[in-house]
Amino acid sequence: MSGNIDDFSSVQTGMRAPSWKARELTSKYFDEVQMRAGIDVPFLLLTLLILMIGVVMVLSASFASAFYTMGEPMWFFIRQFVFAVSGVAIMLLVSNIRISTMSRWSMHLLAVSVALLVVVLFIGIRVNGARRWIGVGSGAGAFTFQPSEIAKLAVIMSFAQMMCKFGGKMKQFKYGVAPFITITAIIVFLLYREPHLSAVIIIVTLAAIMMFAGGTPLRWFLLAAIIVVLFTGALLYPYIKAQKQDENIQEISVRHAVIDAGENLGYAGRRVRAWIDPDADPLRDGFQIRQSLIAVGSGGMFGQGLGQSRQKYLYLPEEHNDYIFAIVSEELGFIGAMLILMLFMLLIIRGYWLALHAKDKYAKLVALGITSLLAVQVFLNVAVVLNLAPATGISLPFFSYGGTALWIQLLQMGIILAVSREIPREKVENISES
Repeated sequence: MSGNIDDFSSVQTGMRAPSWKARELTSKYFDEVQMRAGIDVPFLLLTLLILMIGVVMVLSASFASAFYTMGEPMWFFIRQFVFAVSGVAIMLLVSNIRISTMSRWSMHLLAVSVALLVVVLFIGIRVNGARRWIGVGSGAGAFTFQPSEIAKLAVIMSFAQMMCKFGGKMKQFKYGVAPFITITAIIVFLLYREPHLSAVIIIVTLAAIMMFAGGTPLRWFLLAAIIVVLFTGALLYPYIKAQKQDENIQEISVRHAVIDAGENLGYAGRRVRAWIDPDADPLRDGFQIRQSLIAVGSGGMFGQGLGQSRQKYLYLPEEHNDYIFAIVSEELGFIGAMLILMLFMLLIIRGYWLALHAKDKYAKLVALGITSLLAVQVFLNVAVVLNLAPATGISLPFFSYGGTALWIQLLQMGIILAVSREIPREKVENISES
């Protein structure tokens, strides 16, 4: 082959496969590969910085409970460190995969996640009455993961692929609402059977965000909001009516109606009652949130100092997991906690920036969905720690202990980095100059 474009065209129509030298001479290859901006360094550095701080905080928050439960104060830290290092390798590996390849496998990922959600109901590890984990091995070295973590990513990627396929048909109920509601309902039902209400909240929120970004008309969201309001009103009405009929109650209170309704809603209702009035049952349902608030309040402006938390000495449950932000606030104070939240905010803003400038619709939607997932998890976790929301069991990304969850979080960051690699260089340079 002589190596010109005419030769390449003839090879395409002939029997032989084109050589890489001929590929490089085509404008398509030049546009798609040579003109890519490369990995987004600010997003990568922010991810690594937050991850490093998170691993250090796992060490600080966990060594007391690790010594008490495992006999080794470094137990949780060592495992988290190994998962962090290997997770970074996964992130960098995924960042080199083309977005078009990810798109082709999106629906397969959804099918696998649904299958795992079914499997966990039968062979899942039962903890505190819930089957949320699938485990391999036994004892301290067992490998466990939650299928719900895979389902979150599957919803984002499969919805993005479907929205790109439907295109302008997203305005119709048949395409813009029905298939997405059906998939969400199936996943929510399986999660409810575990039960795993925190994952239900996130999946529903993600579905709504993806549908809104994908072009579903606003009227369907308004209809959903009206249905939720009516359902909540119907749920609380009998308890409000009972208050009116009680001569000892002088003032009707929605707050007390919620507390009364919570008594008939199982553990979810108890969490709502503990959120509204943690002092009503300070040694049981309200114990964890009271200890969390004590930890946050003890930090003051500048904190007790790294490693100097008192609440981690078996006072605060889940101190290295869902409630690690309380230990962060106690040891680093208001200033340190706000700096960490600012890092998360910068990472989220950068993620949305990359989504806005992605090369195509699928890449935009995937980056937006993953960034929104990160934002929702950070917001809900901090809100629970500060008692601004009922306890949901949502972990703090990159901070809460959990190896496979950390792997999936870093894999998601790798997908966003893959999106950044394919942003046209000219677009990035024009934005930087403006």
